[in-house]
Amino acid sequence: MYYRFPDFLHPNALSFEILGFPFSLTWYSLSYIFGIVCAWYLIFIITKTKSLWEEKTILNSQNIEDLMTYLIVGIILGGRLGYVIIYNPEFYWNSPIRIFYLWEGGMSFHGGLIGVIFASIFFAKKNNQNPFLYLDIVALVAPVGLFFGRIANFINSELYGTITNVPWAVTFVQVDNLPRHPSQLYEALLEGLFLFLLLIYFKNKFSNKPGVISGLFLIIYSIFRFIIEFYRVPDEQLGYILLNLTMGQVVSLIFIISGVILFYLKYETR
Repeated sequence: MYYRFPDFLHPNALSFEILGFPFSLTWYSLSYIFGIVCAWYLIFIITKTKSLWEEKTILNSQNIEDLMTYLIVGIILGGRLGYVIIYNPEFYWNSPIRIFYLWEGGMSFHGGLIGVIFASIFFAKKNNQNPFLYLDIVALVAPVGLFFGRIANFINSELYGTITNVPWAVTFVQVDNLPRHPSQLYEALLEGLFLFLLLIYFKNKFSNKPGVISGLFLIIYSIFRFIIEFYRVPDEQLGYILLNLTMGQVVSLIFIISGVILFYLKYETR
C-alpha cells in the first residue's frame, strides 16, 4: 500500500480576485517568505549567542535587514540565472524575454548559492569585515530555507522521485499516479533539518575559524544532494549527462571539491 498525494494540497495556497483580476499566492512563494523570515530571526539569535558566535561583527537589527536585502537579491538573481544557464540554456536562448517570467518557475539552488556568496562578500567588503564571517552566518541558516523550499516542491508535485515499491512511496496524482520516492521530503529532512543540526554542532567545534562552516556546508549539502539525486527523476530537458550522472550531481561534485579545499585552507589557518 502506498501513500496517495493529498487531494486537498494545491500549488496555490490562496486564490482571490481584486477588481476582477485573479491573483494567487503559491506555496513556493510562501516558502521563500518563511525561509527569509526564519533566516532573519536565526541570524539575530545566532549572532547574539556567545556559545555559537564569538566573532565580532557589526550586525544589529538594522544591519541584519541590510544583509537580508543583499541576500534576497543574490538568491533571486543567482537562482534564476543559474537555472537559465545550467539547466535550460537552449530554451531561454530562443526565448530570452521569459528569463524575467519568474512566475513560471525555474530556480536553481546552486545558482542561488553562488548569488548568496557574492552578496555576502559585497556586504562584508562594504563594511570592511572578513567575508567568511558572513558566509558562515548564511551557511548556518541556509538549511532552513532549503527545508521550506523542498516542502513546497512536494506540495507542487515537482522534482519528484523515481518509481519504487518502498512502503513509504507516494503516488503523485498530478504526475502519473505511480508510486515514487518522495525525494522532496528526503531533501527537506537531510539538506534542511539534519544539515542545520550538524552545522550548529560543528559551529561549537570550530568557533574561532571563519570559513570552516562554509566549507562544511558545501561538503555536507553536496553529499546529501548527490545521493538523493539517485532517487530523483532528472530534469526532462537534460536527463543524464555524464557517466550516468545528473546535472545536479555533476555540480554537486564541483561543490564538494570546492568545500574540501575551503575547509582545509581555513582549518589550517591559525
